[in-house]
Amino acid sequence: MTKLTKEMIKEILQKRFEEDAHTKLSLIPQPFTFKDMQKAAARIKEAIDKKEKIVIVGDYDVDGVVSLVILSKFFDDFEIDYDVEIPNRFVDGYGLNSQILDRVEADVIITVDNGISSVEAARICKERGIDLIITDHHTPPPLLPDAYAIVNPKQSDCHFPNSEICGAQVAWYLAAAIKEICGYEYNLGEFMDLLCVAIIADMVDLKDINRTMVKNGLKLLNHSERPAFAAIKEVFKKEHFGSEDISYLISPLLNSSGRMEDALFSYMFLRSKSKRDALARLEEIVEINERRKEEERILLEASLEFVNEDDNVIVVWGEEWHEGVVGIVASRLVKRFKKPSIVFSMKGAEAKGSARSIAGVDILSLISKQSDLLLGFGGHFGAAGVLLLKENLELFKKQINESAKDLNIKECAAHDESLGEIEPEAIDFELLEILEDYEPYGQKNPKPTFILRDTKVKIDRLIGKDGRHKKLILQCGDKTIEALYYNFEHEIKSGDTIDILFNVSKNSFRGLVTPQLLIREIL
Repeated sequence: MTKLTKEMIKEILQKRFEEDAHTKLSLIPQPFTFKDMQKAAARIKEAIDKKEKIVIVGDYDVDGVVSLVILSKFFDDFEIDYDVEIPNRFVDGYGLNSQILDRVEADVIITVDNGISSVEAARICKERGIDLIITDHHTPPPLLPDAYAIVNPKQSDCHFPNSEICGAQVAWYLAAAIKEICGYEYNLGEFMDLLCVAIIADMVDLKDINRTMVKNGLKLLNHSERPAFAAIKEVFKKEHFGSEDISYLISPLLNSSGRMEDALFSYMFLRSKSKRDALARLEEIVEINERRKEEERILLEASLEFVNEDDNVIVVWGEEWHEGVVGIVASRLVKRFKKPSIVFSMKGAEAKGSARSIAGVDILSLISKQSDLLLGFGGHFGAAGVLLLKENLELFKKQINESAKDLNIKECAAHDESLGEIEPEAIDFELLEILEDYEPYGQKNPKPTFILRDTKVKIDRLIGKDGRHKKLILQCGDKTIEALYYNFEHEIKSGDTIDILFNVSKNSFRGLVTPQLLIREIL
């Protein structure tokens, strides 16, 4: 088997972006390429001119909260009157619904990061004389809501060239359209720091327009004067934010409030006007996130008892499992078993589930094939939500596995798993520079992983508060390399010879930069 050279790695990574058309912010598509964008912006301008009541309805995840922050800050800067509604996961459920409509008074309602499935809510709005403007990015159902305007790049007759964008980007484009139609002077580039957080958190493809926005957003994030990000830097002792800091630090923090309490905590944190205010709000969010981690640990342990490893799709459920963490647990099961996973929480007569998938398997499509059993569903290629009667869980599990029987799950799971074997001598500072050139990594641009075989463990020691991680010194031929193995699942000790799947990361110590391996799996 040919082992990878640095030049080969460079060529492989470069090919990922050969078809990218929007490689600079100056080249990104214009707002009015969206279907209904002109209509939506014109109606909002009319509402502003007539001082009508505007209500913005968001979502409780990072994408939904950032969408709200962008549009509300834009409105504030032009002294436009509006109200914000963030559905509570436990009280309201997802998206615009009759319960939310009963507590708001509005002439115009704008949804951000939701609404494409709100058929009943749209009917009520029409009855009450409310003009509903839906901005969303989720896959449209066969029956669309009867709304005043629907701005969603996934509509088949929408001419926006990039359908795989997040809800915050659609909201940002709406602000751009309002700016243009109202003749406002405004620098929308100031939101790029928030947009890069939403894009990475919502796990959309990091290619083309998304890659361009994230690269520019990361630069702004690292020089951002936004008090919320200054507070995170101080509390977590961060000098620099990278894409992984968004994935593993910022995103979990912002998501935790919506998962455990109310997303209003994260909305107010991002809208903090001073660092002092932000630090106080961050303290609350950190405490909420710690509770989230504990709940996740308990639920993961409980779910493992019900996993059938022979199934193509892992489906598990439990009575009143915490709704806010079932999605994270589904992700953990995907990582452990390398199969699509759905975790349900049963409450009363119903079961509410979160699904996560592997590369190459469209989980939303698999779920939609069971529509005769479902009360509702929606989402993306890689993640979805589903609602059914709990009496149908066993049948759902049987049918979705039947639907997936012709899929080669092992082959799909191996997709993008590794670039191949690499010579130990190729792991050096030059390789770090090559890998940095193709950041940020994420969906459709996964962080490169490599294989090393016959690697000897010279030293191993436990690290971390609970001893769940290991630091290793590996002997690879004539080369000695440091490695970290987080949340290790295999016991490794000095003297062992192992084959490993790993990423390469930068280790900075007293000004000296060296490569460090992050072990993903013992092969």
